[in-house]
Amino acid sequence: MSSYQASVLLVDDDPAMRRILSKWLERDGYHTSGVSDGREALEAIQANCPDFLITDWEMPQMDGLALCRGVRQMNLPSYVYILFLTVKSAPAEMIKGLEAGADEFLAKPVDQGELLARMHAGARVLELQRRLGQLARTDALTGLTTQRVFYETLEREWARVKRSGAPLSCAMLDIDFFKRVNDVHGHPAGDAILKSTAELLQKNCRASDLPCRYGGEEFCVLLPDTTEEDAVRWAERVRKTLSGNVISNNGRDLRITCSFGVAQRQDDTQTAEELVDQADQALLCAKQSGRDSVVAFQSLSDANNVDVRKSSRHGVFQDITASQVMSPMVACLGQDESVGQAADFFLRSRINSTPVVDADGKLVGILSEKDLMAAMVSLKSWQTPVRDVMKPNVIWYEEDTPIETIYEFLCRVSIRRVVIVAGDRPIGTISRGTLLRWFRNLVVAKGLLEHELNAREIPNADARRSRHRMTEAAGALEALASDLQSRLRAERDVVPYIVGGATRMQDLVNDLLAYARFAGEPAGAAKPLTVNANHMD
Repeated sequence: MSSYQASVLLVDDDPAMRRILSKWLERDGYHTSGVSDGREALEAIQANCPDFLITDWEMPQMDGLALCRGVRQMNLPSYVYILFLTVKSAPAEMIKGLEAGADEFLAKPVDQGELLARMHAGARVLELQRRLGQLARTDALTGLTTQRVFYETLEREWARVKRSGAPLSCAMLDIDFFKRVNDVHGHPAGDAILKSTAELLQKNCRASDLPCRYGGEEFCVLLPDTTEEDAVRWAERVRKTLSGNVISNNGRDLRITCSFGVAQRQDDTQTAEELVDQADQALLCAKQSGRDSVVAFQSLSDANNVDVRKSSRHGVFQDITASQVMSPMVACLGQDESVGQAADFFLRSRINSTPVVDADGKLVGILSEKDLMAAMVSLKSWQTPVRDVMKPNVIWYEEDTPIETIYEFLCRVSIRRVVIVAGDRPIGTISRGTLLRWFRNLVVAKGLLEHELNAREIPNADARRSRHRMTEAAGALEALASDLQSRLRAERDVVPYIVGGATRMQDLVNDLLAYARFAGEPAGAAKPLTVNANHMD
């Protein structure tokens, strides 16, 4: 306790005893204050927790034993070392005091040397307790607070802002390709990067901010009295600082980038944990859209989460890739097209978002109806090129990505659609609706929705005949598509052909799904499948 002036609360109904104890202790470097009974002591401790409590046993209102029990029941920020002053020295009485929570006894009349010696012993105990507490509250590698301490502070801030209405934001950041650093340069290099990142975070935080090491290469920063807009500006500034930082390790200069997700507490944010989860969702989008970027939660479309259960989906998604599920891209917007042309494109296509490409067909952004609405402030803005209003951060996946990965992403975050690319070129999209349609078609094809199959008779549904029927249906679909193309070139009023052709195509697709149930079975073996409720093959 030598690093600061320890505080002592003296509790005794004898003012003369309080004065002499205070004189001895202050000469030895302690800061003292005094009250006359146990009730006053509890109020004083609640207002300002001391390091030591020295109390008499027998007092009016509340005696020392009841005071000791009361202190031990309080939720205090630090441990209080309690010394009893008493003329009671019988073993039974000392046991009562120890069981009530006392640490030490001092017999009356008090000897100055003995008092100070016992105080010094107590100070050693408190110093050890303080060091252990510091270890438990601080990450050993980076020196930042731990996740547990972060949440304790967040809960207190949450209660404060609920009363005051002040803004509260949270930022999560993740070091990009950190595993690659450990694999290529070794774990000492990874540790050096974590330390350097933590130091830069601390330098760029205010006294009221709280950065913590959330886990692994992930950090979280609590930003009190900060809106999401201001949090984005802070994160962008820190991102640029981190990307320009050079970390020296064994004669090598290493550079890193970080991805950020930020979120602000809103009126409909139910819990403190939900705020952190929203920042984590935004972080996930930042990483999936190319990394080294900042994404705000409010820039995502909605805020619904889905409970993802791996055990129930393994058989469904096994060996399925994005290219097998995606809705193919018929056309994309060019970045040099105008806002007016984009509006016409959206209305004709009946879509609410589309990828944007450059002159070479490479993916450069995404445009939504919301972006167009924000741009429609004047007729002049309709001539604005799409590249000025699109979002450059696109959530994309390669065509050979397992569909399970995309499913997990769309369940976890609030964004509704991702773009599928081959190289740098968009070739399709997958939305929640895409996955729902794909899953519905899968279970129909496997005969898991019996009412879909019973709606039509399928005579002689053996494997050979089913494959033949599927070939006929596929050929009919091809012929219908060819006929529609020729009608679109030749006819002025194409609506009747489109409606009729689409209806016939839908019937043929249903036939394909129905016959697919029997296509892989031996002749004569067609029968309903037995379905395990927890697994689907």
